[in-house]
Amino acid sequence: MGRAFEFRKGRKMKRWDRMSKDFTRIGREIVMAVKESGPNPDTNSRLRTAMQNAKGVNMPKDRVEAAIKRASSKEEKDYQEVVYEGYAPHGVAVVIETATDNPTRTVANVRMYFNRGNGALGTAGSSDYTFTRKGVFKLAAEGLDLEELELELIDAGAEDVYADQEEDEHGNEKHYIVVETAFTDFGQMQKALEEKGLNVVSAQLQRVPNTTVHLEGEQLEEVMNLIEKFEDDDDVQAVYHTLG
Repeated sequence: MGRAFEFRKGRKMKRWDRMSKDFTRIGREIVMAVKESGPNPDTNSRLRTAMQNAKGVNMPKDRVEAAIKRASSKEEKDYQEVVYEGYAPHGVAVVIETATDNPTRTVANVRMYFNRGNGALGTAGSSDYTFTRKGVFKLAAEGLDLEELELELIDAGAEDVYADQEEDEHGNEKHYIVVETAFTDFGQMQKALEEKGLNVVSAQLQRVPNTTVHLEGEQLEEVMNLIEKFEDDDDVQAVYHTLG
């Protein structure tokens, strides 16, 4: 019983850590969106997307409103979006997207993680070419027919439509329909989903690997430990890798 309790406790802590990280990441997205195009989501599609994503991770409404208010203040920090590229051990390509108010601190941390994890920080273009940028929309699956939805979204640029599932912060299984588009069709798809009144849980521009590297045992653990170091850094918004 003691081990089972510790296991459940550990999983709960991981879910709460993930939720806290999501709130920080989306809070920065909101700030950057407001500073870029203002606090009105009706005329700011990036802010609208960030607010959708906030809802998808159950970020409280008051926290969203507070982030928008802070972003409208001249005293709020400016965040720079900086992308770092490199390689983890065993030939796994890694791309790290950051939003930082101190690029010097961020690059020092990224380099440290690579060095300590037996990887290497590269230059621009050194690993990004192994990924394709795509728009990825996650919809609540309830009440939706997968095949019918796919037909409806082809004209808006849908390249792939498929079912997916994952656990939420309470450990409950959630079912989704994922829609992938070309990078250039992101805005068009976002508009189409809004017009259809669909429940969009998240909308993101992601880097999808063109090929993957399969690892097992200690090699897999070594790469996963490095990826977790990046993901735990507050300045990091997303980590993409070719680990299959």
